[in-house]
Amino acid sequence: MEETYVRHVELLGFEKRSYPSQHYVYMLMVKWSDLSEKLIYRTYPEIYTFHKLLKEMFPIESGEIEKKDRIIPSLPAPRWLISEKSPETRQNTLAEYCHSLINLPPHISRCRELGTFFRVRREDENPPTPNTLKRNETFVISKESTRGNASEISGPIILDTYRVIADFEKTSKHEINLHTGDLVEIVEKNQNGWWFCQCESKRGWIPASYLEPLDGPEEAEEDEPNYEGEMFVSIKAYKKEQPDEISLEIGETIEVIHKLLDGWWVVRKGDETGHFPSMFLHKAGKREIYEAERTNLQGHKPPPRRSTIRNAKSIHNKARQRLSQDAYRRNSRRYLQQKGGRLTEPTGSSRNTAKSPLRERKNQDNIPETSGSGSESDPKKEAPVVPPRPSPELILERCSDNTRKKVSIHRSNT
Repeated sequence: MEETYVRHVELLGFEKRSYPSQHYVYMLMVKWSDLSEKLIYRTYPEIYTFHKLLKEMFPIESGEIEKKDRIIPSLPAPRWLISEKSPETRQNTLAEYCHSLINLPPHISRCRELGTFFRVRREDENPPTPNTLKRNETFVISKESTRGNASEISGPIILDTYRVIADFEKTSKHEINLHTGDLVEIVEKNQNGWWFCQCESKRGWIPASYLEPLDGPEEAEEDEPNYEGEMFVSIKAYKKEQPDEISLEIGETIEVIHKLLDGWWVVRKGDETGHFPSMFLHKAGKREIYEAERTNLQGHKPPPRRSTIRNAKSIHNKARQRLSQDAYRRNSRRYLQQKGGRLTEPTGSSRNTAKSPLRERKNQDNIPETSGSGSESDPKKEAPVVPPRPSPELILERCSDNTRKKVSIHRSNT
């Protein structure tokens, strides 16, 4: 499988920070080949150090051998003395540099070192503790100024505007207070249900459940349920608080059948379905990854669900209704039975097939079944329909505890 690579980098602005000492960081929106978008922060010296690394890796393309062969863009060295105007004057330089960098030949623009530099770091999601006496000052580039430096293919990043439907009071330093009716611009939509937004001069994380788009219900942005399911592993235990939720312990393997924008996904465990916080799930993979993700969850909490928000005032008269857990379970069983039936389609040589457990359950009254004469001279009579193969849930329901445990271990290893 091809690794993801950076396809576009957009400079959104810069931020003045006072902790641990006064410095500036540039806000870069990175678009990846898998269509994900991530906000990262980098200082100018960091960018220049990376620029020097590229020149060392590609001496021909950087013009170190022949100046006429240079294709890597130039970048001025950082100044020893930074004035208040320095970050602002560097914006155009950095915007042009990032645009030129991503449009270089693939052996440079898709190299491992470039991807590592633009990947999200822990401090991007959790900035260092700020000085309580001084707030970070954020300066965002206007949409008009970015148009001249934007890529002709992707164009400038136009932030989506959402409306706040209920008052939200922050519970950590990384969140912001909002009031009903406030308009915010979304910088990043995280799958865990926490969105990074800006409201006037304030910037921080807020729950997606407190927001709605101006042009229509947010459910229109969500994909349809996928009853085939994706295998995930729970990296943190959670005990359900609402009837339509599901409780899981650490290390349980489940299937995600519906990814919702508020960060509460619908998962399937055997024949049971329910909402579960996506931030406590990780794609099935190596155990080392689970341990790393589990460490990053310390101090994090799932966002509130829309159903728990009181006095929510939406400007949309009608929104698409959510599916109930009964509907999820019913549709899930129907899909699994149809999938089992397709895997056991009848063949010409399988006339004397043994009864399946599903057929035995239906015929609990021991009513004798009528069979055809089997004469080849009667072409009008069709062969009896072969019942569908029992679903994995039914098999797990009837098997022993020892077998069920082995199946669970096998799923977690795969």
